[in-house]
Amino acid sequence: TCSDAVPMKTRGEVISIADFGAVGDGRTVNTWAFRRAIYRIEHLKRPGGTILYVPPGVWLTGPFNLTSQMTLYLANGATIKATQRTWDWPLISALPSYGRGRELPGGRYMSFIHGDGLSDVIITGENGTIDGQGYVWWNMWRQRTLQFTRPNLVELVNSRDILISNVVFKNSPFWNIHPVYCSNVVVRYVTVLAPYDSPNTDGVDPDSSTNVCIEDSFISTGDDLVAIKSGWDEYGIAYGRPSYGITVRRITGSSPFAGIAIGSEASGGVENVLVEHINIYNTGIGVHIKTNTGRGGYIKNVTFSDVILNNVRKGVRIAGNVGDHPDNNFNPSAVPVVDGVTIKNVVGMKVQQPGTLIGIKDSPFTRVCLDNVKLYSEVPWQCTDVSGGAVEVQPSPCSELMGTYG
Repeated sequence: TCSDAVPMKTRGEVISIADFGAVGDGRTVNTWAFRRAIYRIEHLKRPGGTILYVPPGVWLTGPFNLTSQMTLYLANGATIKATQRTWDWPLISALPSYGRGRELPGGRYMSFIHGDGLSDVIITGENGTIDGQGYVWWNMWRQRTLQFTRPNLVELVNSRDILISNVVFKNSPFWNIHPVYCSNVVVRYVTVLAPYDSPNTDGVDPDSSTNVCIEDSFISTGDDLVAIKSGWDEYGIAYGRPSYGITVRRITGSSPFAGIAIGSEASGGVENVLVEHINIYNTGIGVHIKTNTGRGGYIKNVTFSDVILNNVRKGVRIAGNVGDHPDNNFNPSAVPVVDGVTIKNVVGMKVQQPGTLIGIKDSPFTRVCLDNVKLYSEVPWQCTDVSGGAVEVQPSPCSELMGTYG
């Protein structure tokens, strides 16, 4: 386990959201109560911090900001539910490494549970639920009536020492859990749920963050279960904040897109990633490393190990032609480097296509190594602009991987 990076803490004080006038009837909007309670935690600064206890009930609220040295604790039977009044969502500025909202130019809607510049924040409990009620946002996306980028369910920016555990996250408007510019982040024992057809409902997306541990969780959403990112094209290159020291282990789940992904927004660089003991089923792509010309950056020293795939469209995809651009100011000469990717001990049943490894002509992918990869498929691998090695691979690997292994 890597979860000891951010241990669970006892706090010096416990307060209940009900003490601030909140009503858990699923109808009363409790935004003011949440903001008052957190304001009190922030300004009283009790030694050791404070637990904000959310009792059983359905607590409807608009978005709110967390503060440092606090635990948001959801009791068994507690649901914090987002109001569907989209006009309740404040607009916040675009992330500097993205240069604009991810979906649309301009700013973006604040996440449902948000924090910026915090330390020592815990979201935990007895498997209570945080429900983003994302249907209204998904429909706006489908109808193309969105004015700005949809809100994430939980986003922590420029923060450190974050622990998220023992909570169910469901129906996020956009990405579910998004630590960006963070360090020392542990996400474990969580369940992340969204309908198969819900747009862009990624599970956990560590973004320009370091020392991140994602473990022992079940994720079933409408997009990548985990996607490691680090900024978008020229904005990510200029901001220059990589993601590194990322561990993902013991994740089970399904998605129409990828099980575990890196990119495609990886312009600040991604390095030193370990993904192991993963069980992916009913999914588009098992392992997906995606980038594009104009991204720049690098993806280096990445290991996927002990992966079980069942009923997936494609086992492995490493691609240099994936992803859109924020605007026309990206640099077409900014080609990414993909080097040192090891994929080992993978078994796949009902795999339609074992994999495609398609590099970039001006920047071939190097040291891509497959070891003991058994994907039972009648269809061959496809490879171009890639080199590396392969041992004990079924079906037979591409000739491009018949170089020296190691």
